[in-house]
Amino acid sequence: MITPTTVKTATVASETPAWRAWFPSVAIGALLLVCYSPMFYRLVTVWIEDDNMSHGLFVPIAAAYIAWTKRGLLAQIKPKINYWGLPLVLFGFLTLCVGPPTLPTWVFIVRCSFLFSLVGCILFLGGAAMLRALAFPLLLLPLMIPFPFYAQVTMPLQFLASMLSENFLNVMGYSVLREGNILYLPTQTLNVAEACSGLRSIYALTFLTLTYSYFFTPRTRARWILAAAILPVAILVNALRVALTAIMGTYNPAWTEGTYHEMLGWAVFVLAFGILLGLNTTLKKVPKLAGPLSPGR
Repeated sequence: MITPTTVKTATVASETPAWRAWFPSVAIGALLLVCYSPMFYRLVTVWIEDDNMSHGLFVPIAAAYIAWTKRGLLAQIKPKINYWGLPLVLFGFLTLCVGPPTLPTWVFIVRCSFLFSLVGCILFLGGAAMLRALAFPLLLLPLMIPFPFYAQVTMPLQFLASMLSENFLNVMGYSVLREGNILYLPTQTLNVAEACSGLRSIYALTFLTLTYSYFFTPRTRARWILAAAILPVAILVNALRVALTAIMGTYNPAWTEGTYHEMLGWAVFVLAFGILLGLNTTLKKVPKLAGPLSPGR
């Protein structure tokens, strides 16, 4: 027979470990945010002021929500200390201390150190199983950090956009001569600047497509196909934007800049995402091509 005293003791014993299990994670998470608060302050400033990173504000929100949707799965995983997480935390700490967060040379390193520290803390406190469960939201987080090799990537993208737009214009019957990233038309000269390289749309489209595929693409291979299609779709649609800008300029040069140029940019971005949605719809109709259901579906 179980006495009332025994029942009370058993109840207290069962409640106490649950509270103690969450306290280390919450405490270390709070300390992590405090340590990286200067970095986050400057990163939020970049999200607000830099048009190329306007999507960055939504990346941690989406990652946090996806992690929240996995709370049932996470509750089933028994936390297990994994000491392989300590080297990652130590590496994150060392890279945080390599230089001031305002120094351009170290900005990218300091921002990435947060990712190393976060992954290391999860691995150390929760184990490999918990890290695998949170793999997708963690893989989204690098998209909140500005691309470090902007100058090295934009130039090839500029040339590619100008070359493809030249072909588009020729197919549509327009006379055009290209020299590098400059398009010469009978009525105007169009310079494909850095802002027209398409890197901004590639970054934002990657985040939007990956987030969409998590919620609405249940099959593993279909997700990989969508991810692989992001870059070519973004490049082709950006080249189409340059070609349409040139065509609009033949009617009114004012349409090649300002509000009209921005509106066209948003329109082709929606077109690019629409193409990826169409690809996703096609994959849903062909289960053999889309592959098996993702784990947890």
